[in-house]
Amino acid sequence: MPKLSNRINIENRRAKFDYEFIERLTAGLVLKGTEIKSIREGKAGLADSYCFFVNDELFIKNMHITEYSEASFYNHTPLRERKLLLTKTEINKLHKKVKDSGLTIIPIKLFINDKGFAKLEIALARGKKQFDKREDIKKRDVERETNRKF
Repeated sequence: MPKLSNRINIENRRAKFDYEFIERLTAGLVLKGTEIKSIREGKAGLADSYCFFVNDELFIKNMHITEYSEASFYNHTPLRERKLLLTKTEINKLHKKVKDSGLTIIPIKLFINDKGFAKLEIALARGKKQFDKREDIKKRDVERETNRKF
């Protein structure tokens, strides 16, 4: 059997600009058959998606996975809520931090691991203020200028 390629790497680029990451975790996803096929084609998006708790379970909302073109009437809905798979201790820890300190959980990256499973990297994050964003832009510009000189 040929080895599956894991070149799929879908990122939420806006998250780095809008949030300060405190802690990162990797979670599994509960997907339907046509959803994993669309992810393997690279047809998914993490823009405007976020995670939330329902009865001590973590779900992701607004993650767009395009309908699989080869599927018949068994296709999935693109913006459905999907359950994230984490250990009970990780879920309890995240739930406590989100409830107490006003942090949020956002998806950073969607990828296929070595075994062929879709994984989602999530982060416990705090929203940046406007002046923090300006400082990041200045640091990036200075770093870009110093790299050009050498």
